[in-house]
Amino acid sequence: MNSLNQTDTNGAPNCWQCRYFAVSWDPSFPYSCKLMGFKSRITPALEVLRADGQRCQGFMSKSLPPVTAQSKERNNFA
Repeated sequence: MNSLNQTDTNGAPNCWQCRYFAVSWDPSFPYSCKLMGFKSRITPALEVLRADGQRCQGFMSKSLPPVTAQSKERNNFA
């Protein structure tokens, strides 16, 4: 996780790049971790760091869907 996109300046994983991160409907707790099942006022990775003292171990980078000939064709007509 050396990429700046995957880690924050404090070394915690960047939740916005994690497949388990979600934005909650609750304005009091706007961020959510689907893996650990909780909502938070701050990004879940920072909440884990604050509560446990360790970096989030559940981070999994989002993957982009594979580019196929059909998707290329579809994008050319858009």
